[in-house]
Amino acid sequence: MQNYSKSSHTRYYHRYHLVWITKYRYKILGSEIKVRVRDIIGQVAEEMGVHIENAVVSSDHVHIFVSIPPHIGVSDFIQKAKGRSSRKIQQDFHHQLKNRYWGRHFWARGFFSSTSGNVTDEMINNYINEHTDAHQPDHIKNIRLEN
Repeated sequence: MQNYSKSSHTRYYHRYHLVWITKYRYKILGSEIKVRVRDIIGQVAEEMGVHIENAVVSSDHVHIFVSIPPHIGVSDFIQKAKGRSSRKIQQDFHHQLKNRYWGRHFWARGFFSSTSGNVTDEMINNYINEHTDAHQPDHIKNIRLEN
């Protein structure tokens, strides 16, 4: 059985694999910048109540495996982590970055997101299909109505 996270009224198991890359995929994340990016992402996660399960900062991208509470949107966490790290990295390492990043963007637009868990789509569909007193869906959205 999984160890579910909990808040005052909620139990959940929300794990996300998130990836984002540097603008133009430049391999600009040297050792000092990597440490600073790691620290900033850690601060953002702590402030938002996001638990970092595992992560790696590479020379041109970040992989992070996190548990995000249900009241926080994945995109909200990404926005804050990328935004704050971009601003602070460009302030702290302006002399190293000015030739490559003359604008205000350090990270590329967008990100990759995937969920993780032990419950498969098939298991969820079987549970819903075998639910008692549920009629077969006759609507395009496949939402059953229980008696």
